[in-house]
Amino acid sequence: MFDIAFTELMVIGLVALIVIGPEKLPRMARTVGHLAGRLQRYVSDVKADINREIELEELRKMRDSMQEAASGFETSVQSELNKTETELNRSVQAATEDKREAPPAEAPAEESKKA
Repeated sequence: MFDIAFTELMVIGLVALIVIGPEKLPRMARTVGHLAGRLQRYVSDVKADINREIELEELRKMRDSMQEAASGFETSVQSELNKTETELNRSVQAATEDKREAPPAEAPAEESKKA
């Protein structure tokens, strides 16, 4: 996090010993340690929250793209079904019209019964 060498830490400790005094220095070091620990936990929590938000945003984008693909697929399937239904209806209608135009097939059957 910070680029502090061991000699720099020794100078900071010596100045703290002179300024704060030997009686208060252990309590002050303990307090600083607790505050540094809290700061590290806070920073790690913030990092974790940011990572979760990034992952959540990626999942939302993926969900949206999947929904778009699914709706596109559904639209194409629906249009193909409509085309097929239309073609089948035309075929049925054409077959029905052909039956109506064809002469009745019962006349030859009656002649075979008489013979």
